[in-house]
Amino acid sequence: MRSVRESPKRAINLSLNAKVLDMAREMDMNISQVVDALLTDAVMKRYWERWQHDNAAAIADYNARIEREGLFSDRYRTFMRPAGSKRDAA
Repeated sequence: MRSVRESPKRAINLSLNAKVLDMAREMDMNISQVVDALLTDAVMKRYWERWQHDNAAAIADYNARIEREGLFSDRYRTFMRPAGSKRDAA
């Protein structure tokens, strides 16, 4: 996914709660920046939730294969082995 945080801006019409908007202006908040940041976070959260849902079967298949066959690097991962295992002697 292309970086969404560095994309160009586009002007839109947006309706917001009038009281909250007035309070934000009194606090010298950059409303565009705040809305952009919150919307970006919400979109990214939804994007990754959808990605996980769409790829759940592939992830489950991969995890099952690793559980069944292990990783190609298992023989080199000595820090993960329990002390006294058969592979320590090899």
